[in-house]
Amino acid sequence: MNILVVGGAGYIGSHMNRLLDRHGHKVIVLDNLSTGFASAVKVGELVVGEMADRQLVEQLLGDHKIDAVMHFAACALVGESVAEPAKYYHNNVVAAISLLESMRRTNVKKIVFSSTCATYGIPETVPISEAETQAPVNPYGFTKLVIERALTDYAHAYDFGFAALRYFNAAGASTDNQIGEDHNPESHLIPIVLQVALGQREYISIYGDDWPTPDKTCIRDYIHVDDLSAAHLAALERIKLGEGIKVNLGTERGYSVREVIAACREVTGCDIKEVVGPRRPGDPPELVANASKAREVLGWVPEYREIKPIVETAWNWHRSHPTGYNKNTKE
Repeated sequence: MNILVVGGAGYIGSHMNRLLDRHGHKVIVLDNLSTGFASAVKVGELVVGEMADRQLVEQLLGDHKIDAVMHFAACALVGESVAEPAKYYHNNVVAAISLLESMRRTNVKKIVFSSTCATYGIPETVPISEAETQAPVNPYGFTKLVIERALTDYAHAYDFGFAALRYFNAAGASTDNQIGEDHNPESHLIPIVLQVALGQREYISIYGDDWPTPDKTCIRDYIHVDDLSAAHLAALERIKLGEGIKVNLGTERGYSVREVIAACREVTGCDIKEVVGPRRPGDPPELVANASKAREVLGWVPEYREIKPIVETAWNWHRSHPTGYNKNTKE
């Protein structure tokens, strides 16, 4: 198929491009490079532009005879979404609806959408299944939920077919060490801990050590970026027009902040200083996926089930790319 990967110069999208290419699909990447990097696009054609640019998007969809779209181009920082909700409503809702309308005008009706476990808010039951009430507690989670609902309505009214994949915590890097995680500012635990190992930070902050968990720190479900990509490919192959797939993506195993730090110490051989601070408002004590529906519907089982191998791939990337991609030129 011919696939338009929106946000394909970013962390997850860049890994997705390569998997699509390996499976014989033609890849066209659309990215504004606001957080992504041209040098992360190792396959396919990169077009620099906005998904809200109707003329550009419709031209790409038509000229390249696109069969399906993969959407990775969201703003995704919870704290920033609270401080700057307008940015999140514009990019994650207004621009995403513009993308859907461009698809509708060019009769492209299949889309794989990156959603998030943040749509559940503070869960009542852990592990979290798709039956959990979706009650997001921040603009980021809510904007993702809005598009999930829009996709449901588009499928009903316009015969769209979609998959909305609710990620837990994406982590790791490519096993060949060619692409990895590079955010500024960095908000994910594993790369932040590894920055301490590299001497780029003095310590790792632990937000609260009085949580109702075995070691009193928060627990999260970490899923390797290549496993996420495999789930997207499986979803792409199963989309049916007029129908939607909504599933959680996670390993069904949670690791505490201190367990992640311990794995990073083991992998790097570095003494990583930790400092305990106050809790962050709105942090759930535990977020772990029930991913049984993904197994049933997608036939998907993650390859990486332990935290140490995930950290090893991340460390290999960060150690060989200590400043990430070239931030000065975005190349």
